[in-house]
Amino acid sequence: MGANWSSVITKETTQSAYTDTPVSEAQRQSFTVNAEESGRRLDRVVAAHCPELSRTRVQELIDEGLVLLNGKAAKGSHKIRTGDVIEVVAQERPALRAEAENIPLEVLYEDNDVLAVNKPAGMSVHAGAGNSRGTLVNALLGRGQSLSRDGDALRPGIVHRLDKETSGIVLVAKNDFAHARLSEAFRQRTIRKIYVALVQGELREEGGRIELEIARDPRRRTRMAAKLAGALANAREARTDWRVLCRIDATSLLEVELHTGRTHQIRVHFAALRHPVVGDTLYGASEKLHVGRATLSPLGRNFLHAARIGFAQPHTGEMIELTAPLPEELREYLARLAALVGDNPARIDAALKGFL
Repeated sequence: MGANWSSVITKETTQSAYTDTPVSEAQRQSFTVNAEESGRRLDRVVAAHCPELSRTRVQELIDEGLVLLNGKAAKGSHKIRTGDVIEVVAQERPALRAEAENIPLEVLYEDNDVLAVNKPAGMSVHAGAGNSRGTLVNALLGRGQSLSRDGDALRPGIVHRLDKETSGIVLVAKNDFAHARLSEAFRQRTIRKIYVALVQGELREEGGRIELEIARDPRRRTRMAAKLAGALANAREARTDWRVLCRIDATSLLEVELHTGRTHQIRVHFAALRHPVVGDTLYGASEKLHVGRATLSPLGRNFLHAARIGFAQPHTGEMIELTAPLPEELREYLARLAALVGDNPARIDAALKGFL
């Protein structure tokens, strides 16, 4: 059921949030729902008729009102019926260009070459498909920040990333020299990165090392997968070291050190051990943590925080070590967990000495 696109017939313009250039061309297709398709969701039928559009793009078009059901916008979950007429106006995504936004940032360190920011959970580092505003890059530009340009135009200054729902320290390069030096340090693994994580289940050992290769999950493309060497196509080696700070009932509070920087590395490595990071439903964590007969309300983010980083100043070589205190929402979650199981909060605070 491939699309039979007509020639370009629309001249509506859509202004991009990242560029001053309007989108002025779109391709339009319409089709009538047959009996076999009756009762199916609108978004799935559109995806089947338009295989050249990703499911993400189909949903974007629906959200933008560019998919019409019998002449009207409809939700992707709407159940269609035989004889319904669906029209799809498939505009190309506008070219993105990062722009300034007035967003407060917590700056941990700054010199002529480097800026270190304590990124909150819920903030993406840079723009991507379906995510055009509210990023760390937007905020950096909003403070009039000079940034390196030695990389993707959407990622000025960015030499490494944190997942959206992970908080903590992000290093930013202010110039191309610093960008090159920091990028090389990450490649050579001379930058020390320490995280605090709460995982489900009780880890019996006091510490350990995870060396499982990581690749894109072939079944669920939004996830990564971790396996022994040779078990995954296009996999890359990855190493995660950990030690237990304390155990709180059926959870383990950990200090984690990354020796490689693969996508979702900590999350996928502990999920592979069947100890997913608390709050990380993508990798199998419970939405609500169950402790005995009681249940904690959802955390609303992953319990994963980039707490410390150590790096050499790009020009002088001086070693700089930074700490980002554990966020208040994570401290409150630990307090609620301790109260629920009758644990002593002072014991947990003592285990977290240096991270609070």
